Amino acid sequence: MRVVTISATYGTAGHLIGLAVAERLGVPFVDRAIPSAVAQELGCSLEEALAHDDRAERGLGRLLSGAMRLPTVTFGGVDMYVPGALPLAPEEFVRRTERMMKEIARDRGGVFLGRAGAVVLAEYPGALHVRLDAPMKRRITQTATLSGIPEKEARRVIEDNDRARTAYVRHFYRADPADPAHYHLFVDSTTIPVPACVELVVTAAGALS
Repeated sequence: MRVVTISATYGTAGHLIGLAVAERLGVPFVDRAIPSAVAQELGCSLEEALAHDDRAERGLGRLLSGAMRLPTVTFGGVDMYVPGALPLAPEEFVRRTERMMKEIARDRGGVFLGRAGAVVLAEYPGALHVRLDAPMKRRITQTATLSGIPEKEARRVIEDNDRARTAYVRHFYRADPADPAHYHLFVDSTTIPVPACVELVVTAAGALS
């Protein structure tokens, strides 16, 4: 089964590229379905599940870096949420998410966006691990252009999302999502057009399979 994980900083068209790659490879695009499936499995609300998802607007990363007022998140164990303050334990959500990702990879293959996919599926045979990133200035320009918001607002959105997604990986996996050691392919998708990025990923996935 073809398996591709994509780690994307905000403003690098991760969703567009991931969806197009999945269509080209004929495998599921695994993104928004995960919190819904985990919520159903755990018997909690989707809102509760999204509170612990790195792709959500109010994910765990925001609780760590925003509501909990942590100025930075270090590698040395960030157990700073308040136990019992949230209806669903974040560790349980992440454990179920990991299991679901591994089952989908084994049974159907897929393109997995976010959720530390390169770490969770690091040992999956033939999996391609991709990082989409670019300098802040270009990500701001692309976000402002695509969303129609001022550049100042685009910067705030990017910084908030970057903190949330980095906090998720560091908190649960003690890993740096920007570390090249996790990936086979780094792509600047603010400079290289999306169709070309898709072609690069598809070609690389074929070379590893």
